[in-house]
Amino acid sequence: MNTSTRQAPTGAGTGATAPVPAPAGVGETLVLDVDEVGGRVERTELPGGLRVLTETMPGVLSATVGIWVGVGSRDETDAVAGSSHFLEHLLFKGTGSRSALEIATAMDAVGGEMNAFTAKEHTCYYANVLASDLPLAVTLLGDLVTDALNTAADLESERTVVLEEIAMRDDEPSDLVHDLFAETLFGGTALGRSVLGTVESIEGLTREDVDGWYRRRYTVPSIVVTAAGRVEHQQVLDLVTAAFGDRLSGPGRPAALRRGEEGAATSPARPTGLVRRRTEQTHVLLGSVGLGRLDERRYAAAVMETAVGGGMSSRLFQEIREKRGLVYSVGSALSHYAGTGSFSVYAGCSPKRVPEVLRLVREELARVAADGLTSEEVARGRGQLKGGLVLGLEDTGSRMSRLGKSELSYGEYLPVREVLARLDGVEEEQVRAVAADLLARDTCLAVVGPYRESELDRL
Repeated sequence: MNTSTRQAPTGAGTGATAPVPAPAGVGETLVLDVDEVGGRVERTELPGGLRVLTETMPGVLSATVGIWVGVGSRDETDAVAGSSHFLEHLLFKGTGSRSALEIATAMDAVGGEMNAFTAKEHTCYYANVLASDLPLAVTLLGDLVTDALNTAADLESERTVVLEEIAMRDDEPSDLVHDLFAETLFGGTALGRSVLGTVESIEGLTREDVDGWYRRRYTVPSIVVTAAGRVEHQQVLDLVTAAFGDRLSGPGRPAALRRGEEGAATSPARPTGLVRRRTEQTHVLLGSVGLGRLDERRYAAAVMETAVGGGMSSRLFQEIREKRGLVYSVGSALSHYAGTGSFSVYAGCSPKRVPEVLRLVREELARVAADGLTSEEVARGRGQLKGGLVLGLEDTGSRMSRLGKSELSYGEYLPVREVLARLDGVEEEQVRAVAADLLARDTCLAVVGPYRESELDRL
């Protein structure tokens, strides 16, 4: 496919609005970034609305390619909960031209890795291979996404596998408490449900449910293909064009950016959630409704969260583990979705220590909400985030993933230096303001351990 190329502006400042290239025509390639060592990020919209983004990484010998579909568990109803994840499993069972064994054998024969994951708002199928085997990777992934059979027999065999995955989650309290927290925070909404679905929903899914989900949702406008490593943009375009064939036609444009619902709840659905288990440790998550991923305060929130509970020098780690030795693990996290999000603190400790641990967590959060952070903490938080961002992008898989999330979640690509500049631009007063908002919100508590409902009021 012949494409024209246009250079997009880069290196803008730290304002609320990122640089947005002039709209590209179908088949026209935009150069989104070029760095000093020859790295290059490019984007093309193909006919039908499929988007292709690549990042050339000089000096590596491998490539990672991913096919992203803008559908996840948030799109499901209660009746088909877990369909997106179930489908992710099912697509590897065979296509019109390849059996499951042939798919696995072809990838193993070149020493590559092929896998997939499902999230709340998207699903990704990816392969990591030597750069010379990129054509095979694109062909296999394209086959999975466009020509899966989803037979009734395969659905029945994979149903057992998914049920085992749910059982495995239930046997791991530190995993179970995160799903319980989402349910406690977001209630009966789609964000409150586990990506895995429930035993009841998985047992109730039919072949028509899952294959219908595939036919309706895996459409070209909702798909993004990303590749990073020793790749050339034109090569990837040619491979993707061949893999998707006549699906790349018509006037379709990319699906609209998911922005969330108006008037999203700012308080937890309920105050507590409990799964009573005879465990040696009690696992707790305390948290609140957070910021949507397009909220410009997310950079200040990230600095705040890092200083509060994001590392070994954080307030929570130093106070609860280092000074008092009450826990092995304690830390905070931010999650962002379209229109909403969450802030949470996790801890695992002996049941008898839970009340003291939660008291200390609440006191520290209240202190930061009232007084903010010191300039030293803000500077350290910025530095930790910047270092983590750069070090986390050393491999082709992380670069491929960043391209996909940028396109599907934000509708734009920000060069790494722009993100670093935004973090550098976070000021102490901005951190104070976001802490005063976020850490003063109503909280909920999720508990997995040997407690009774009547005892939760004392925690």
